[in-house]
Amino acid sequence: MRLLLRWIANAGVLLLIAYYVPNIAVAGFYAALITALVLGLVNAIIRPILLLLTLPVNLLTLGLFTFVINALLFWFVSTVVEGFMVVGFQAAFIGALLMTIASWFIGQFLKKK
Repeated sequence: MRLLLRWIANAGVLLLIAYYVPNIAVAGFYAALITALVLGLVNAIIRPILLLLTLPVNLLTLGLFTFVINALLFWFVSTVVEGFMVVGFQAAFIGALLMTIASWFIGQFLKKK
């Protein structure tokens, strides 16, 4: 049940991000649901592999390169999902940062007590 609530909340946050951040667009709630699902899968499968491969760069930048990886994955998902569009790295960076913060808050709110 928590997983479903988290998925729907992340889709809602994605719609809010698209509303407030220029150069990010979501066609509707259905596209936001699909995008949130694909983002979750990409972050669970591809992100750990990329973090491992870029470990030396991440160590040199004291972990700040992780933000770049998040932005690139956010941008990558926009190329895969119909109805979700991100134009430019700056929009991807801001969108990924906001999505990460909001997802963390959602996770804290829905945490098991």
